[in-house]
Amino acid sequence: EMITDKKPLVIDEEEEESPEIQITIQNIVATVNLGVSVELERLSESLRIAEYNPRRFPAVIMRIREPRTTALIFKTGKMIVTGAKTLDESQLAAKKFTAIVQRTGIPCRYEGFCIQNITSTCDCGFPISLEGFLYAHAANSTYEPELFPGLIYRMADPKVVILIFVSGKLVITGAKTTDSLTTSLENIYPDLQEFRKKNILITTRPR
Repeated sequence: EMITDKKPLVIDEEEEESPEIQITIQNIVATVNLGVSVELERLSESLRIAEYNPRRFPAVIMRIREPRTTALIFKTGKMIVTGAKTLDESQLAAKKFTAIVQRTGIPCRYEGFCIQNITSTCDCGFPISLEGFLYAHAANSTYEPELFPGLIYRMADPKVVILIFVSGKLVITGAKTTDSLTTSLENIYPDLQEFRKKNILITTRPR
């Protein structure tokens, strides 16, 4: 699912043609309050699609195919919905899970739907010197290539975490709106360009 309200992100440059960067949502995590305490054992016994193993995890796990999503339902009535790739899908799935729980006789309600995290990916289209970026942004960056191949950059505004790879690919996580995704990319793009790796062509000639 490509976001930016159906428009690609365009960043103006004087010297080069303006690039079009597509942000692709990979996962949305949302929460809902069902408004009642839930007897998890009763719920799991009432539904074939429900899994419950309290020794491993303190929630009932349910999955539906359309949209392909997973719900975690806790005793407190909190429900977490993951796996959607659009905001509409996330809300639709949350409503479907609520309806499924209601059909078991539990008088729950669909309340307080809230997006908690949007994870997305994009490609800048050029390789990046992670060592140079780290040197310039040491206060907000972590880079330990022996443990993980990407640089971890924590942006303050909007509050997101961006994983930057030498290939130019990015993973943005922690956003709660699609606007935050585009703003974070607009903010970091000039810094990424500053540490764009230049390809050097080396040739040899006979003596």
